[in-house]
Amino acid sequence: MAERKISGAVKLVLELGPVVAFFIGYSRLKDQVFTFGGTQYEGFIVVTAAFIPLMLLSTGILWALTGKLSRMQILTVVLVVIFGGLSVWLNDERFFKMKPTMIYALFAGILGFGLLRGQSYLSSLMGEVLPMRQEGWMILTKRLALFFLALAVLNEVIWRGFSTEIWVDFKTFGLTAAVFLFLMTQSRVFQKYGIEKPQDKE
Repeated sequence: MAERKISGAVKLVLELGPVVAFFIGYSRLKDQVFTFGGTQYEGFIVVTAAFIPLMLLSTGILWALTGKLSRMQILTVVLVVIFGGLSVWLNDERFFKMKPTMIYALFAGILGFGLLRGQSYLSSLMGEVLPMRQEGWMILTKRLALFFLALAVLNEVIWRGFSTEIWVDFKTFGLTAAVFLFLMTQSRVFQKYGIEKPQDKE
């Protein structure tokens, strides 16, 4: 299936919608306990159970509209299903809280492995939409690998040392803000090593 363009607003809703829905659902159900099949489940587990199919649905819609999913998107969905499913199945919220740690640790590991081979896997993913010289890609990849590793460690500190409510706030707003700030601080790299796309001749 050929890749198709969609509006940035639609893409943003599909990517962040499930996360926002999780936050809203948890905010409303966090103090409630539900009984299914004789087993009691706290609101966090119930919201997690709803988040999994919602994440699959939004990712499926994104694939249907664009005809393409990145490896990171696919990996994220797989880990959501695995760790979210374990939390629901074992009625243990810790597995779902570990999910961001695993995602960011894997991303850091993949980028780090590429760097050890003298390659920037990031450039192969984003090179077409963000043309940049190889030196720039290597710098950005090193920084992003360290950034992902820091997020993995930070997630472990938050979910192990603080309440579930604080972790949900961190996952919903803290991680998103951290990624945004990281990208903003890399503007000099984009400016210094960026390559202008040739203009199409009419």
